[in-house]
Amino acid sequence: MIRSLADSETKKVWDGERSRKLPPDIAHRAYARLRMLDAAESLEDLHNPPSNRLHALKDDRAGQHSISINMQWRICFVWKDDGAHDVEIADYH
Repeated sequence: MIRSLADSETKKVWDGERSRKLPPDIAHRAYARLRMLDAAESLEDLHNPPSNRLHALKDDRAGQHSISINMQWRICFVWKDDGAHDVEIADYH
């Protein structure tokens, strides 16, 4: 379950509003991934589908995990016992 969002652009996508940061096709796919993240009861739930490419991040994003939107964009978050925190849509490559 999504417990908190990290920024206003992610909140716009989650609320179904238009994002100036993201192209419409990416925002649409991001919304679908956010719904999947919100439905997850455990981190393991996000291993499927494999296209999520769930993995733990390193370096300055240590402690975070990410799932893929596409090859460029990711949804990054901190997973705690009660769900996903500090959820953000990021282009961190």
